[in-house]
Amino acid sequence: MTATDMPPRYPRNMIGYGATPPDAQWPGGAKVAVQFVLNYEEGGENNILHGDAASEAFLSDIPGAAPWPEQRHWNMESIYEYGARAGFWRLHRMFTGAGIPITIYGVATALARAPEQVAAMLEAEWEIASHGLKWVEHKDMSPDEERAAIAEAIRLHTEVTGTRPRGWYTGRCSVNTVRLVAEEGGFDYISDTYDDDLPHWIEVDDRDQLIIPYTLEANDMRFATAPGYTTGEQFFQYLKDAFDVLYAEGAAGAPKMMSIGFHCRLIGRPGKAAGLQRFIDYIQGFEGVWCPRRIDIAEHWHKTHPPHRFARPHQMGRGEFVAAYGGIFEHSQWVAERAQDLELGPAHDTATGLHNALCRSFRRATEAERKAVLLAHPDLAGRLAAAKRLTAESTSEQASAGLDALTDAERAIFTQLNTDYTAKFGFPFIIAVRDHDKASILATFARRVENTRAEEFAEACRQVERIALYRLKELLP
Repeated sequence: MTATDMPPRYPRNMIGYGATPPDAQWPGGAKVAVQFVLNYEEGGENNILHGDAASEAFLSDIPGAAPWPEQRHWNMESIYEYGARAGFWRLHRMFTGAGIPITIYGVATALARAPEQVAAMLEAEWEIASHGLKWVEHKDMSPDEERAAIAEAIRLHTEVTGTRPRGWYTGRCSVNTVRLVAEEGGFDYISDTYDDDLPHWIEVDDRDQLIIPYTLEANDMRFATAPGYTTGEQFFQYLKDAFDVLYAEGAAGAPKMMSIGFHCRLIGRPGKAAGLQRFIDYIQGFEGVWCPRRIDIAEHWHKTHPPHRFARPHQMGRGEFVAAYGGIFEHSQWVAERAQDLELGPAHDTATGLHNALCRSFRRATEAERKAVLLAHPDLAGRLAAAKRLTAESTSEQASAGLDALTDAERAIFTQLNTDYTAKFGFPFIIAVRDHDKASILATFARRVENTRAEEFAEACRQVERIALYRLKELLP
């Protein structure tokens, strides 16, 4: 495909599930899936002992922390050590006591320095997903460098835990991370997005990759950022509010997922942990709450909502695009040709999205060009219909309103209305017949013939666009 065949495309997906998200069908008819993630990073953070250029400066209780080049930061190190030595075990007791399995986002080098904690995770049957090789920024890594780090993270994770990770979350990722992890080919899910309340699929070359979005707001990292939480009660109240909204949506028939993220060195502190404990106690008072590991969500989604590929308009070359959509506006493929030159993206892969692009092309055309589209439409129940020379689309549309089975008297009325209308306006009467039955079409016909030409030209163009939408809905989601 050449550059002239495929105009620049907008890669971001701004539509998602839109107004009609799927029914998650959580096990047991649960109204909401509440999923807890413990980030285990202690021992994998920036540290000159780990071969890094400076100390860690991210997500700690030290206000305004900054990297110390070529120096160890004793206070920062001890805060991370608290997470491993005390915070982890407090959280381990909390969740095993509640009977709630969780997912660990484990930094591979941190796991390698935590054999006791890893043994406890495995004994509790917690999922250990990969949190990368080291808890460092990836934004400036070249693709080859990041690809190598991903491979080494998998190798070390497998060596330390006994099994390869099935889930991935980098956190401090690059624009290439999701693509590179998907290309690796062995992950049931990736969580390096924050873009939805439900899992969803993306296409990376020939691979359909499941995305289970994560969270940075229902997350104890807000104890270490501004604006953020200062007390466990604030954390509890935010989680409670989020849960209440999602539970109500689930009760109304739209079950969602709630992700909650936390860290050993942050929520593991007693005053903060109290808020998390309060939330656990709160949700255990509700029926219809599923508390899975992320891998459980992935397995459910793979089985219940498998990926569905289709030819996506924004990815088509000109020839394929025009062949597929050149007939949406009757005998006027130029509308599709011009629409294909617009900045199309995933948002245009639905009937509504592509309709918007085609209508933009039609609306920006000259009046003469738009009139030519009107003239391309056949008369309702006219000579072409009688001779069976309508397009397949027009034949189906007219039949949907019973216009293929008129009595002689009805046909005479339509013929006279067509004659009067065309003589007055210079183009045929156009109406989206799928919005009507035979009687309402006749009533609308009689009313619109009294319009001014300007009024009727505008109305006829609106009806052309309406017809196009119905045609697209037969082709696209």
